[in-house]
Order: sequence, then structure tokens, then C-alpha cells
Amino acid sequence: MGRTFLAVVAGVVVAWLVIVLSQIAGAAAYPPPPGLDVTDPQQLAAFIGAAPPMAMAFVVAGYVLAALLGGWVAARTSRSHARTAALLVGLLVLAGVIANMAMIPHPLWMILASTLLPLPAAWFGAGLARPRPRST
Repeated sequence: MGRTFLAVVAGVVVAWLVIVLSQIAGAAAYPPPPGLDVTDPQQLAAFIGAAPPMAMAFVVAGYVLAALLGGWVAARTSRSHARTAALLVGLLVLAGVIANMAMIPHPLWMILASTLLPLPAAWFGAGLARPRPRST
């Protein structure tokens, strides 16, 4: 059980790093306007409302990739509870997504994609982590 806990922690760290890197990549590809105060919810909401769909796709892709890779790391590290560990990472990514969506208004398509895709991605990551039989 201790190994599974550590596997989930490792998966969450990887997921967090992927989200941060995807946010940086998205900001580099679609920089915010000069003077944007990201601590002001109204300015942030206006920026998101005016952002191009591809900029929002960076964010969704980051969530999905975070769940996939975090789930893969958790499953690979856990071994005995691989799917459970991966799904826990997916649930934690989903919790972060829901918190983000609750604090800042987003387009409906982004809310749907961001909430529906992390768990299947984590499940898929766990499947990728399974050892493959060796052919002789």
C-alpha cells in the first residue's frame, strides 16, 4: 500500500509538471496582452473569453497529457495496484480542472473536454504501463 501511495505522489508530480509546461508552451504560442493582471478575475475571464480556440486547446491537451503521463508513472511505479494508482492521479487532475473551471469562466467545449478526458487518459496511461509479454 505504501508503494501505491508513493506511486500516486510521483504521478501527481509528473502531472503537475506537464500542466505547468503546457501552460508555458501555450503562453509562448499565444502570449497574453501586455498589462494583463492574472490575479484580477475579471481581466482573466475577459482574456480567456477572447482567446483563440487553439490557445484553449493547449490547456485541454495539457490536462489530458498530464493525466496520461501521470497515470503511466503511477501505474508503472505501483505495480500491484496499477489501475487504481493511475485513476487516483486522473481524479486529482480532474479535481484541479474542476477547481479551475469553477474559478474562471471557460467556453463550454473546453469545460466538457477538460472534465471528460482526464480519467480515460489516466486509464490509458495505466494500460501503457503494463509489461508486454516477450516474444521468443
